[in-house]
Amino acid sequence: MALNLVWLGFFVVAFATACVRLVLGDVEVFSRLLAALFDAARSGFDIALGLTGVMALWLGLLRVGERAGMVDLLARAAAPLLRQLFPGVPAGHPAQGAMTMNVSANLLGLDNAATPLGLKAMRELDTLNPRPGTATDAQILFVVLNTAGITLIPTAVIAIRQSIALRQGVAHFNAADILLPTLLATFASCIAGLLAVAVCQRLPLYRPRFLLPLAGVLAVLAALLAGLAQLPAEQAARITGLAGAFCILALVTAFLVAGAWRRVPVYDTFVEGAREGFGVAVQIIPYLVGMLCAIALFRAAGCMDWLLAGIGRGVAALGWDTAFLPALPVGLMKILSGAGARGLMVDVMQAYGVDSFPARLAAIIQGSTETTFYVLAVYGGSVGLKNMRHALGCALFADAAGLAAAIGLGYAFFR
Repeated sequence: MALNLVWLGFFVVAFATACVRLVLGDVEVFSRLLAALFDAARSGFDIALGLTGVMALWLGLLRVGERAGMVDLLARAAAPLLRQLFPGVPAGHPAQGAMTMNVSANLLGLDNAATPLGLKAMRELDTLNPRPGTATDAQILFVVLNTAGITLIPTAVIAIRQSIALRQGVAHFNAADILLPTLLATFASCIAGLLAVAVCQRLPLYRPRFLLPLAGVLAVLAALLAGLAQLPAEQAARITGLAGAFCILALVTAFLVAGAWRRVPVYDTFVEGAREGFGVAVQIIPYLVGMLCAIALFRAAGCMDWLLAGIGRGVAALGWDTAFLPALPVGLMKILSGAGARGLMVDVMQAYGVDSFPARLAAIIQGSTETTFYVLAVYGGSVGLKNMRHALGCALFADAAGLAAAIGLGYAFFR
């Protein structure tokens, strides 16, 4: 219900704003809105089409891993923690293995691998759904964790910063100096999302059976960060990127070798799983097109600009430092559109200089928040969910916490 109201609100607010602009003399406003609407529809189809190949690849490999028993092995390794977070998922269920691999891919910043694995997990979780079309508690928590997932290294953001620094001629520029604040901000977002869902679903997070496995995971992350902190930031980024690529390819090879060892017809099994990827990509097209069209109208009508102007006046009236305002659009746009937020981040870097405070803060925000409406549309659409219940509210709470943490950490590290 909440997502329906938000979607309708995008259209109504955009149309009302366009009417105001027309009265003020902007005779081209409705032409811009119509062009944005058609462009967004085409973009939604292109995105879904681009997912088809990646979905086919990963779901095919995952099917080999299932037949070889490797996914079950991963699920058992993560079972102590997943059992507390997802009490409605039986031990050893295929969803546990897919969720474990999705979380691992997100940690390594491998979005192309995380998305199809996440969609596979949603489909497995939907087999336990007693009310098709309405999200279960497990599906809601999984989606919220994906909208606020922890990424160890924001490799794409670092690469963009380095490229712009070279074009601007900035000497001795450290493109990876945002690494630690980005990780801390995304960790805050993840914890906020988890706590929000725990309150709504009354999950017993205070029990030792949950706290001990979580403490173990945090200890491993802390040890990894401590090791990386001893290295120059650029070297840490290279090592982590290499480790991420190696781990994924090693896992793929292990799946195939284990399948061959157990006499699984690996190629035939891969093709069988890959066929499912095409069906999933086609199924999400209407959900994705609908959401992207609403967001495009909201942007084209100038609603985002008016929203930011109002926030700026409020901050100035309180007497607060307004240095963060140029980077704020990145955080607000990231909730709606990843590509739009990336463009805004690049615009801030070009306007203020890649080594400026607004540019650094924009990079932290870009690397520590997620495209909430995109994730809800794609993950929910992959299993035909029409009622996401409290997923949107919890995800937006996590986004707000991540954005606030990113701004605070930006001031702490660079201001």
